[in-house]
Amino acid sequence: MVGAIMRGTTAVVGVGETPWYKRGTSGEPALKLALRAIVAAAEDAGIDPSEIDGFVSYGSERNDGQRMMPALGTKELRFGALVWTHGGGIPGALGLAATAIVTGQADVVAVYRAMSEYRGRRLRVDVAQDDTSPQHLVNGLDSPAQLCALRSMRLIEAEGVPARTLRDMALASYHHAKRNPRAIGRDTELDAETYEESRWVSEPYHLFDCSRENDAGSAVILVSAERAKDLKQRPAYLLGAPMGAASGWGMREESGNPYWSAGFQGVADRLWADTGYGPGDVDVAQIYENMTGMGVSALIEHGFCTPEGAGEFVTFDNLIAPNGGLPINTSGGNLAEGFIHGMSLVGEAVRQIRGTSTNQVADANLSLMTGGPGDPVVSTALFASAAAL
Repeated sequence: MVGAIMRGTTAVVGVGETPWYKRGTSGEPALKLALRAIVAAAEDAGIDPSEIDGFVSYGSERNDGQRMMPALGTKELRFGALVWTHGGGIPGALGLAATAIVTGQADVVAVYRAMSEYRGRRLRVDVAQDDTSPQHLVNGLDSPAQLCALRSMRLIEAEGVPARTLRDMALASYHHAKRNPRAIGRDTELDAETYEESRWVSEPYHLFDCSRENDAGSAVILVSAERAKDLKQRPAYLLGAPMGAASGWGMREESGNPYWSAGFQGVADRLWADTGYGPGDVDVAQIYENMTGMGVSALIEHGFCTPEGAGEFVTFDNLIAPNGGLPINTSGGNLAEGFIHGMSLVGEAVRQIRGTSTNQVADANLSLMTGGPGDPVVSTALFASAAAL
């Protein structure tokens, strides 16, 4: 088990974010947002930004390390990489950063993501990366919501998962956002009636099932576990961050097997094997919900419940802090805090380990963060306090 070798050898020591802006309203290019987030993360860690010698991000990130070197005063760029996959790759970026540190290729690595519709550039250009195939287009499928909706409808109709689980996941995210002053959805009052009366986007998804598009930047700083002991913040140790695709998945143009899958079969199993923990040990989880139905599938494939038991497990009361069995998306998540391919979920997973979340789970020692479900390649990560190493 290669992943087990890296268990607890690195830690997140800095978290930085810009404010969340409605798409197109920040007035700043993504490069500037990325820089602001990275500098904030370095300051949070007590590290001079010039010490950052590694940069890792999402596959379509255009603001690579060499572009940011002059503004950061970078002393030496020793490592730079982008994870192949889309939103499914943010935990994988953490694993890649950890690999660089453990193998001596870098000492201080920033993992980050920034997006902006500055000067009218639609975020869909950055999101889709021209991946929509002719097969999709001739059948009228030209958005992630439509593709994910097909899979979630299969989950509901063929696997018997109640459609109510999608609603309860959305309600939990907006419930948590109300206590998060950073969340762009903090003033949205969402109850069951409002959810049900909201417009359809692509059945079974209502408006509130869908993630937002935002202008923002978010970053974390990773260092070795040894160095983390001497820095300002309580370390959040990275126990594992596997990535990949199981047989019958990958880029198959809507022929994945099983079709309702979020793509975590095999990847989630490796996470538990590498870390020595299981779903029953997790205290809090940040579940990437590009759309709520895919988040429900991710919970199933991580072993928190079965399709048959999803109706009992995925309930509003069970998903909210502080007393739910598995509080999820405690900052509001992609739905209600803001969306830049799940990068903000990393910061919230770390805050739960630190004990500084606005919806804190008591004695949170194991904090899960999953990558974008439904991507051809996905990844997932587990953070721990020192007590859980």
